[in-house]
Amino acid sequence: MTTARPASSRRSRTRANGDGTIYQRKDGRWEAAGYVLAPGNTRKRVRVYGTTRNDAMTKLTEKIAASNRGLPVATADSTVSAYLMYWLDGVAVHHLRENTHTRYGAAIRLHLNPGLGGKKLARLTTRDVRTFLDGLRTTCQCCAQERDTDRRRCCAIGQCCEKRLSPLTVTYVHAVLKSALEHAVREDELPRNVARNVKTTTPRPRRFQPLTAAEARQLLQAADDDRLHALYELALRTGLRKGELLGLHWEDLDLHGGTATIHRSLQRTRSQGLTVLHTKTLASERRIALPTECINSLKIHQEQQQEEHQTAGTSWTHNGLVFTTPKGRPLDPGNLTRRFRRLLHGAELRTIRFHDLRHSTATLLLEQGVDLVVIKELLGHAHIGVTAGVYAHVRLRLQRQAIDTLGNALNPTDTLDDPPTAAVVR
Repeated sequence: MTTARPASSRRSRTRANGDGTIYQRKDGRWEAAGYVLAPGNTRKRVRVYGTTRNDAMTKLTEKIAASNRGLPVATADSTVSAYLMYWLDGVAVHHLRENTHTRYGAAIRLHLNPGLGGKKLARLTTRDVRTFLDGLRTTCQCCAQERDTDRRRCCAIGQCCEKRLSPLTVTYVHAVLKSALEHAVREDELPRNVARNVKTTTPRPRRFQPLTAAEARQLLQAADDDRLHALYELALRTGLRKGELLGLHWEDLDLHGGTATIHRSLQRTRSQGLTVLHTKTLASERRIALPTECINSLKIHQEQQQEEHQTAGTSWTHNGLVFTTPKGRPLDPGNLTRRFRRLLHGAELRTIRFHDLRHSTATLLLEQGVDLVVIKELLGHAHIGVTAGVYAHVRLRLQRQAIDTLGNALNPTDTLDDPPTAAVVR
């Protein structure tokens, strides 16, 4: 006689309503399926796969949890536009800095949605992506985004300005699309990332013209009477980024020990305005040695700031920043750029970017024979390959000098005397 299973046993094997179903396929993988919220306030049945039961169940649980929070879960039969918005606001937002998230959003809004947004995600092909990128390279953006209709210019008057995107921008848009589709592959929405099969031309690196040693001395001399003299001194002698300089606090400086700890950066964001954030990368968090000239100028700047504090009185803003306005408020990066351009003009120097001071530091150090590893640590690059790549032209010039020096040693001369004994080279 067959014994009936207890009721409690049957209930323990029954999944609750809304938890979905899970079973093992013939190929050995586990498949879980359930209903989730989809774009357009509809509900769709999604399927996820895993090598184990727990793996598949975990993936489905994550989708259902996101759906219960009101976040639409894109599926393969949704459009590229719907998936991009899901990825941007539901996934990328959690691991991107705000300014990077804003730039991703602009690339999606201005280029990806108009070009590919209407296509089904599951039917997107490599040819679609290649055709889209070719169009970006050749299409006038003034006409494509209809900027000429309201002002009666460009194609609206029959005289196209042919304002095309730079190769760097096209590569950036392609990178955003690849990142989004890569996440779709990880979520088992797509079998492969079709954007990875499209090869874009590597854009030429931006050519910068760093200051020569003579120009650097001329700049520092012109900045002697500037209230931000210590900032320019730090920028040129240590290669700190603009945000790192503006985010520097007095507690980060050890003027007696002659060191500075770099772990913050001042940035302007859309939601919070001027705000102090973590440095660009983990490698950017570093401790650097301060030159004697910087220590002296910082001490003078500290005394000057205390006088400004007394003058401002109760209107002074207490934030601990090293470089501030005369009333203690943070310095806007845009305002610093304009001040820097006026300083260059007053010093009768050619116009360069503020960031080129950082390049000038590295270039001058390389030309003085400083090891590339030391420069990498000073600049806070994540990998030495970044340092080597950015300053490849400088290293090539140094190689030429080394080759010429060797050539002079090998050229026959009338007074050349061989050593009495040959040294053993190991």
